[in-house]
Amino acid sequence: MTPVNDDVEQSLRLAREHHQAGRVGDAEIIYREILKRRPDLAEVWHLLGMLAGQIGRADAALALIQRSIQLQPDSAGAYSNLGNVFKDMGKLDEAIASYEKAVHLKPDFAQGHVNLGNVLKDVGRLDDAVAAYRQGIRLRPDLAELPDNLLIALLYHPAYDGGMIHEELKRWNTAHGKPLKRFIEPHGNERDPERRLRIGYVSADFRDHAVGRNLLPLFRQHDHAQFEIFCYANMLREDAMTGNFRSLIEGSHNIIGLSDSQAANHIRKDRIDILVDLALHTANNRLGIFARKPAPVQATFAGYPGSTGLETIDYRLTDPYLDPPGLNDSFYSEKSIRLADSFWCYDPLAAEPGVNSLPAQTQGFVTFGCLNNFCKVNEEVLRLWAQVLKKIDRSRLMVLCPEGSHRQRLLDFLHREGIASERIDLVAQRPRPKYMELYHRIDLGLDTFPYNGHTTSLESFWMGVPVVTLVGKTVVGRAGLSQLTNLGLTELVAQTPREYVDIAAGLAADLPKLAELRRTLRSRMERSPLMDAGRFARNIEAAYREMWGRWCLDGGNP
Repeated sequence: MTPVNDDVEQSLRLAREHHQAGRVGDAEIIYREILKRRPDLAEVWHLLGMLAGQIGRADAALALIQRSIQLQPDSAGAYSNLGNVFKDMGKLDEAIASYEKAVHLKPDFAQGHVNLGNVLKDVGRLDDAVAAYRQGIRLRPDLAELPDNLLIALLYHPAYDGGMIHEELKRWNTAHGKPLKRFIEPHGNERDPERRLRIGYVSADFRDHAVGRNLLPLFRQHDHAQFEIFCYANMLREDAMTGNFRSLIEGSHNIIGLSDSQAANHIRKDRIDILVDLALHTANNRLGIFARKPAPVQATFAGYPGSTGLETIDYRLTDPYLDPPGLNDSFYSEKSIRLADSFWCYDPLAAEPGVNSLPAQTQGFVTFGCLNNFCKVNEEVLRLWAQVLKKIDRSRLMVLCPEGSHRQRLLDFLHREGIASERIDLVAQRPRPKYMELYHRIDLGLDTFPYNGHTTSLESFWMGVPVVTLVGKTVVGRAGLSQLTNLGLTELVAQTPREYVDIAAGLAADLPKLAELRRTLRSRMERSPLMDAGRFARNIEAAYREMWGRWCLDGGNP
């Protein structure tokens, strides 16, 4: 390794401080100044590449990290971050190769194993992903963010039920939640059940993201006479929607550069009454803040319907169809509060493409489709889809699937199930307007399981495409039931695999009915609780009042 003189070392230390605090512009200036003096420093090329990747400059990040590898070809960290760039670019085979090189160079590189697990999950290799995550956790059991990825992957895996996932959550809490309870201090918030409450939301997704889109209707409808709203954003990048959020609230703070302890202290000083987690175990969550309980009442919502496992989060918001009383209550560390109607509130937020006529009426064949995240597409799903296709002559299937060798794996599996590859259209992710236009080619949606479509299904309904769903064993597998119940279309809900095939094939064979559904589905959405933002906000605010009233009455025992 090339020696670094004191002057460069001091500059590098300052650049790192700026970088870690989210002051990426300042960090970039110093990194580039260092490279003018010392272009041989692989570490600085690497750091500059990481920074470029974090702010969305993927091409620059790729070139910078590759330059660092030329200078230091045995750097496992550089190969791992090269994999991150390839992953962001949608080059998943190249990402897998880079991560595998990283863990080959450094077998005890925990983050490298977890990064490998992330991309293996994305291509549907769930068993391999779980194995990679568990290896990373064995190597670094002290890092809370490593098992986060495992906990998400288990929700997608057909072999894991609610009880098994709950046990994993308890292990996570024992290792990473309970040790932080010693930092909890008494709360001095005024115990008045009727006063205006200060609500704090913590998220990395106050932006154009599925979570952000689900939340913006709530923020627009919040009753500011009753609630004072604060956002704690764990974000490096903002967009136009971030500005929309900021214009609708009383206080906004970016906590990207703060430790969990510092952020918790900031929240406590803001005298937040109810602190709401919007991520659970998804990327860039800040559950370490909630483990310190800076607010007297804490809840989780929106990231996905599930549980954090944290004993310091008192409540989870759900709905009566996701969580009928008594069905899965023992699998959650939080107490469930059921909103009256729906966990979701959909708003297209822009001029989306209009609904077209049923494609099958002009194409002469039915096109089934699924635009869910590809990691939800497992062999059990594919097997049922093949059965549906066999029942409808000349029918086709469109699947959202990133480019890579996993496409051939999917085609090979369906071929073994008797479906020729010529009947399968594999499409890549694309900008939202073009993505929404894909629904113009789909006649009927086929849901995934055990993890149903969530926002994706709402988008499908908006575009006039009904979705046939199979109710799963866990809460994420009951999303289709919840949404279709709120639409008054429970006839599209299957309780068994055989029902799933029969419902899909029966509807595909009845083109007049399918055409009528397409013509009326958008207006049905608009009239339903799924798009009633005022009702959604009042339901959530009633839940906050219920939580707060309990704390005022008995000190917060849910």
